Amino acid sequence: MIHLNHIHHMDASHLHHTMGVAPQIVLALPFIVGLVVYLMAVFVSRRRGKPWPVYQTALWVTGVLCSIVAVAGPLAERAHMDFSIHMVGHLLLGMLAPLLMVLAAPMTVILRTLPVTLARRVSRLLKSRYVRFVTDPIVASLLNVGGLWILYTTNLYAAMHEYSWLHVLIHFHVFLAGYVFTISMIYIDPTPHRTSFIYRSIVLIIALAAHGILSKFIYANPPAGIAPAEAQTGGMLMYYGGDAVDILIIFILCYQWYKAARPRPEVERDFYFLQST
Repeated sequence: MIHLNHIHHMDASHLHHTMGVAPQIVLALPFIVGLVVYLMAVFVSRRRGKPWPVYQTALWVTGVLCSIVAVAGPLAERAHMDFSIHMVGHLLLGMLAPLLMVLAAPMTVILRTLPVTLARRVSRLLKSRYVRFVTDPIVASLLNVGGLWILYTTNLYAAMHEYSWLHVLIHFHVFLAGYVFTISMIYIDPTPHRTSFIYRSIVLIIALAAHGILSKFIYANPPAGIAPAEAQTGGMLMYYGGDAVDILIIFILCYQWYKAARPRPEVERDFYFLQST
């Protein structure tokens, strides 16, 4: 059992021990596998005469690299000792990497290379009630932003530094919640469960406000064991760095809304014909 009350009273030196190699390997391995699978799918697609955009491959590779940098290597080690660096890792793992990887449309390129039977099974999974529930914008926002509130306003952040399994679990959650949140707001891959632009926009605004409020809360109320100076730097990074990624999501959502609302050429011709008669 995790004794959170005991952890709450530990000083920063107890929380900032060196992270072991094993958690880094466990966290990095799924991203490496994802990179290999995506590149293989691109290769197979091209061999079948179906070219795949180079920019989307580049987006996937960049997103995977952002994730790996956040969970393994020098930055991940420093994040265990410096809250401001930890926040840089959070922005890479939970916001920027999910956006880049969503824009790479992984499900599209994988589905076009799978055998028909297996592709149908994956399609049925995407249409399931569970996927519908998890990808609902409200649920996705609660998993994403709500999870961050729990992490930084309770003793969970301190406990993460004491238990490797919890460290791994939380980092996986941060990425997956960020990815699900992104696919719930912008549709790049085939999405069986679509919600309206108005609904997504309202939920997005509320989620961004909750994220901004949390960054200010961290600035004024450092998590247990974190020095005020580090908390202030981390809070500002979370606020302004989060805004930079959120602006991209807002732009894409608005652009998709504009394209969906724009009259089709046939409709425009019919409209002008009716106006002239």
